[in-house]
This record gives sequence, structure tokens and C-alpha cells, in this order.
Amino acid sequence: MPKISVVIITLNEERNISRCLESVKNVADEVLVVDSFSTDRTKEIVESYGGRFIQHKFEDYVKQHIYADKLAKYDHILMLDADEALTEQLANSIQVAKKYWKQDGYFMNRMTSYCGKWIKHSGWYPDKKLRLYDRRKGQWVGNKLHEKFLLVEKSTTGHLKGDMLHYSFYTIEDHILQANKFSSMAASVLIEKGRKIPRYYLIIKPAAKFFRNYIMKMGLLDGVYGFTVCRIAATETFFKYLKAYHQQRSKSEN
Repeated sequence: MPKISVVIITLNEERNISRCLESVKNVADEVLVVDSFSTDRTKEIVESYGGRFIQHKFEDYVKQHIYADKLAKYDHILMLDADEALTEQLANSIQVAKKYWKQDGYFMNRMTSYCGKWIKHSGWYPDKKLRLYDRRKGQWVGNKLHEKFLLVEKSTTGHLKGDMLHYSFYTIEDHILQANKFSSMAASVLIEKGRKIPRYYLIIKPAAKFFRNYIMKMGLLDGVYGFTVCRIAATETFFKYLKAYHQQRSKSEN
């Protein structure tokens, strides 16, 4: 039976980390936290749970995950964010997978709490993630925003029962601030890739995003918070393309 390293990367997560660590105590053979020099009580809380706490300068998410995985004691890794936690059902599923390990990686569904309400549609659920894996069977890949563990070709995967709970935004203001930050990062990715942004994208792309999430992905069933989630996602898409368009136009004029 393989042993599992629970790997978490953090920055000022005293609000969330206890809940995360409490949820993995029955599945973890090691807890490793790689921290980007927090100034709050994150280190104190992690060490109170017996976790190994390492500080490392943050460059981007992919590099931080690669660094963290290399430091883990065991090859079988459960990767969580500090604002995530396992349901009892998912923890039990992981224990079974651990006892009868058959796959190279395991997917699980993530359900997000938004201002205290669980979002069950809106393109947010089921948010399938590969979070339990054999590090020898793949590597972390991605850009500034969308990192993931990619298994090598012909690897096998399973899907675990239960949800990973994501406590994402406590206020709408938090979501708006993140959307602004992420739209800037996404715009820079478009610029780096040399993508040309036609003006009609500023209308078509946000509208398509809202229609997909609110209508096709049934965001309307999530009530006012579903509308809010879908509206902010569309706005983030608008600003992503607007910022990239503005940068391209400024360069051409200069």
C-alpha cells in the first residue's frame, strides 16, 4: 500500500489552512506545505498539525508545484489548495484508492462555496480535477493562470466519489478583485503568444461566456449568486481581451 504526501502551497492562509489540514488527517502520511513567505500565522498552524513547512520564493504556480512535488517524501501525492478541504466521502474514497492503488491518477469533483452558497451549476460544478497522482507518471504544465498535472500518454485514471470543497470567495469584492487580476494575467498570456485581438472580440467573447455559463451550464438555477458568478466571469473575459487589445494598439501606434 503506497504512502501519500499531501502537498499544499500557501501565502497568508491562516483563515483556511486549519480546515484543509483537518480534512486530510486520516489520509496523509506526510503533510508538506510550501509557502511564499507568509506574514500571518500560517506556519504556526501548519506546524501545530505536524506538517513540514518550507518557504520558497514564488515565481509562478507551475514552478512552485514542481518544486513542492520534488520535496515530497512519497511518490503518491494529493495536491490541495489551502482553501480546499475533503468531504468525509471523498476522504474515504482516497483511503480505498490508497489501499487498492490501481491507477496512475485519480480525478475528483470540486464544489465551490461563493459568499456562503454552494454553486452547483454555472460552469463551476462538477469542476473535475486530477489531484491524486503518482508523480513519476507526469509533470506540472500550464501558463500563468491555468496549471495542471499532466499524466504521460497511456496513463490510467479513475474518478473518486465525494467532493473537494472549495471555499473561494467570502465577499463579492474578493471576486471582483481576483477577476481584475486574472484578466491582466490572461491578457499578458495572449500578448506573449502573439494573438491578434479584433475589436468584435470585445462583444462576442463576453456574451458567449455569459450564455455558456448562465444558460447552457444552468447558472440560472444558482439564483442571484449564479447570475453574479456568470456576470463577473463575462466581465473578466471582456477585460482580458480589452487589455490585450489596448496593449497591441498602443504598440502599433508607437
